[in-house]
Amino acid sequence: MRVAISADTKNGLDSVVSPHFGRCPHFVLVDVQGDQVNTVNVVDNPYYGNHEPGQVPDFIHSLGANVMLTGGMGQRAIMFFQQYGIEAATGAFGTARQSLERYLGGQLRGAESCSESKAHGQGTTPTPGEYEKDEIGRLREEVDLLRRGLDEVADRLARL
Repeated sequence: MRVAISADTKNGLDSVVSPHFGRCPHFVLVDVQGDQVNTVNVVDNPYYGNHEPGQVPDFIHSLGANVMLTGGMGQRAIMFFQQYGIEAATGAFGTARQSLERYLGGQLRGAESCSESKAHGQGTTPTPGEYEKDEIGRLREEVDLLRRGLDEVADRLARL
C-alpha cells in the first residue's frame, strides 16, 4: 500500500503535516506492508502555487497512492479521490510519522470537507482556486487543526 501525506517540509517521516493538501509544497510517499514501512520518498507538489480542481488528486493518483492523509481538503477533492479509488483521510496533524501511525492504528479514518470549503459551498459555485485565495479562511482552518492536535496531546498527557 502506498500512502501519500501532505507536508510542509521535506524531512521524510519527520515532515510537518500540511493543514490543506492542495496548498502543501510537498508530499511524503510511504510504501507500507502491514505495519512495516518499506520506503519513504518526498516529492514536490507541482501545483503548489496554483491549481485547478482535480489536478492535485490526479497527481496523487499518478504516483500510485492508495491513501491520502492530510489536515483538510474540500468536498470536490474528496469526490475526485473517491473516483480514483483512493482512500482520503482528513484531520492529520503533527508529523507524517505520527499521522501514519494514527492511520495504521485505525484512529485516522474518513474525510470530511474543511470548514473553508463548506462556507464556500453555500450559495454560489466557487470559481477554480477560490478556496485557496482566502488567507483568513486558511489561517482559521490551521488554527482549528492545531487546537485539535493540542487537545489530543493534552488528553495523552492526562493519561500518563
